[in-house]
Amino acid sequence: MAVAIGTMSGTSMDGVDVALIETDGEVVSRFGAYHSREYSPTERHILRGAVKAAQDMTDRNSRPGPIADAETLITEIHLKAIDALLQQAGAGHHEVDVVGFHGQTILHRPERKLTVQIGDGALLAKRLKVPVVYDFRVADVAAGGQGAPLVPVFHRALLRAFDDGPIVVVNIGGVANVTYIDGDSDPVAFDTGPGNAPMDELMLSRSGKTMDLNGTVAASGKADDKLVAAALDHAFFKTKPPKSLDRADFARFELNTLSLPNALATAASIIASSIALSRKHFPKEPKRWIVAGGGARNPTLVRLLREKLSPARVQTAEEIGWQSSAVEAQAFAFLAVRSIKNLPLSFPKTTGVPSPMTGGVLVKP
Repeated sequence: MAVAIGTMSGTSMDGVDVALIETDGEVVSRFGAYHSREYSPTERHILRGAVKAAQDMTDRNSRPGPIADAETLITEIHLKAIDALLQQAGAGHHEVDVVGFHGQTILHRPERKLTVQIGDGALLAKRLKVPVVYDFRVADVAAGGQGAPLVPVFHRALLRAFDDGPIVVVNIGGVANVTYIDGDSDPVAFDTGPGNAPMDELMLSRSGKTMDLNGTVAASGKADDKLVAAALDHAFFKTKPPKSLDRADFARFELNTLSLPNALATAASIIASSIALSRKHFPKEPKRWIVAGGGARNPTLVRLLREKLSPARVQTAEEIGWQSSAVEAQAFAFLAVRSIKNLPLSFPKTTGVPSPMTGGVLVKP
């Protein structure tokens, strides 16, 4: 078994999650420490500037000013977060076999064979004195895949103990994605549509707050059914998987005529409804849904999902003993070990690659 650290800075751009596990790339033998480091308002501003600067990129390796600054920031934050995790775990750098470094996505356009995750993997390896696997998505996109989602193979490992399938894991980050698992068959996975991004953007633009804590404001509003139906008429929802999204695709809907509570309630309904639409792409009707990611901490979203996915059982990751905030970071630790063992990270039914393929770039200190 390898001792691996995984990192995730997702499209919600709320902070960095870092987790330690022991794994052979097939099963997880131990879940170790988990650490979360929130971005400051200034750091979020720098990252948003990088996302804006990336919109016209054609060369994924170019680093104009705002992107270079953001990459330096991301690398330094990850270094400190990993050090904090190791201190929390009472472990030394020499005890770690590999770090899975996802970096920060600033552009994801697989239709242009372009995906950009910033973060200096070589510098991270040099400073940590630990091998680092990074750039997980580029090989998949180059082979014609969507480059996302990559976490399904980890979900399959986590769900081996369950025998009441089919089961769907829905991860609600900046965008939302699903993984359909039925026994040992290859997972089916794809992005379903918006996740927390539109709700977070509404809160930030209207109140200055970064999120609707516990879904309280959304719970006080009423969804506009016409606007929900109009949003669900988007071409993305008519597209068959595999499919993936850039955060900017659904960052904000045309909800400006609504009060903040009603706008948030409408956005929440769009998110939950688009996740429910994913059922039409599964081989069988799921019996259980497990909600992970930041959205699992939003009771309003979870309540809507229970309503729209009935009679299937809907549980949060915490309710079955997982740490919803840690799952993606744990996944990239798992994927790093699979990468160095040359095991597949993506599959035809998850990203659309022609055949199962590995990925990631390994750098040694």
